[in-house]
Amino acid sequence: MKNIKGYTLKELRELFTSMDEKSFRADQIFRWLWVKGAEGFEQMTDISKALRERLKNEFYISSLEPAHVSTSRDGSIKYLFKLEDGETIESVFIPEGKRRTVCVSTQVGCGMGCKFCATGKIGLIRNLSFYEIADQVLSFQKITGERITNVVLMGMGEPFANLDEVLKALRIINKHIGIGARKITVSTAGIVPGIKRFAETPFQYKLAISLNAAIQEKREKIMPVAKAYTINDIMDALDYYYSRKHLRVTFEYVLFKNFNDSEEDAEALGAIASRIPSKINIIPYNQVEGFPYESPDEDDVNRFAEYLYPIAPAVTIRWSRGRDVHAACGQLRGMYT
Repeated sequence: MKNIKGYTLKELRELFTSMDEKSFRADQIFRWLWVKGAEGFEQMTDISKALRERLKNEFYISSLEPAHVSTSRDGSIKYLFKLEDGETIESVFIPEGKRRTVCVSTQVGCGMGCKFCATGKIGLIRNLSFYEIADQVLSFQKITGERITNVVLMGMGEPFANLDEVLKALRIINKHIGIGARKITVSTAGIVPGIKRFAETPFQYKLAISLNAAIQEKREKIMPVAKAYTINDIMDALDYYYSRKHLRVTFEYVLFKNFNDSEEDAEALGAIASRIPSKINIIPYNQVEGFPYESPDEDDVNRFAEYLYPIAPAVTIRWSRGRDVHAACGQLRGMYT
């Protein structure tokens, strides 16, 4: 049997035509799957009984299996989802004011090997399919009973290393699940071809760059990808991105104690951020066992922000949510904890 969620809308229309069924039936079923979240063909009440029986005999509807849940003191909820092949991923629900954000994974593990990230220690196991990415958002709407307002692709994996599936998933999240394009943010460690390709999409999804060091030599120490794509390469790609999108870019800057928190680091970061319309998110490092880097204390963070305020266009300190249940930035491991 085949998973009917494994078809894009275009593919589903083609499938129904090949089955001698009206192609508009594909639109109805796609709506049942991704708008209404149907888990069984019997729920599809505007489809004939005969077609429902045929679908039931030839297809199944996949869903993410919640294997473990961790609830943080701050209200964030981390789910460990079991996939059909037995692999696992983690996703996080973050309620804040009127916002209901889901942090989504795009790969099982990650191949970037960043020297401060728990996911990077796993290595890349496989890419997620588009429906496994989109299903994380749909699953949290079902689990919480709340309308998701924002989606960030900042969980396990590098989105631009799985861009074909990511773009398919974003279309479903935007058009069918109903999250506004400007409420969807994709984060990359700096995959330059991906940035350029993302710039050419016709949608207004937001882009975040996981920069973490504004001095090339320091960035290479913590992010192996920096050797392939330098800061200058990234900035050239962002110039192209802004020329096409005219959208402000976010620079994510994980702050480590006594590594990238000097006035010199701030000046370099400010120069980068001033090149194009952008904002900076300072993210105090969340400790990960086995890595040598230390979390900054509040005074360290405030001091670095004060360096930046006169020279950078917009600066926000973003203390990660869910740190007590290893749900914060850089802590996802896709395993039982």
